[in-house]
Amino acid sequence: MNRYKIREHAFKLLFLTGFYAEADRQDQLELYFDREELKEADKSAKDAILEKYQGVMEEEEQIDDQINKVALGWRTDRMGKVDLSILRLAVYEMNYDDSVPSGAAINEAVELGKKYGQEESAAFINGILAKLV
Repeated sequence: MNRYKIREHAFKLLFLTGFYAEADRQDQLELYFDREELKEADKSAKDAILEKYQGVMEEEEQIDDQINKVALGWRTDRMGKVDLSILRLAVYEMNYDDSVPSGAAINEAVELGKKYGQEESAAFINGILAKLV
């Protein structure tokens, strides 16, 4: 599984679990990894997805603070869940994952925004992340 697919699955997990209470998240993780498309994935790919997801969850408060400082007129509690999940993942990669260059994290976040977000999502995501570089 390539890095883009790993990132995409981490985004989907962040988005999905954002609708559940913390007590229910473990069940949701297990259900997600039980999906047909992930049954054939090797352990290292599943571990990489989970590592990104858990990293974002562990640093969520600090990540949200960083986003809130640069998102003029917006706060994370007012953002759409798709955009916010993508932003959190990108900020995590930019600041906490040394294996991902900031430019790659931004580019991939914009691509996820185009694929899963609204018409303005890619520009919104790019604008916020550009202020964090």
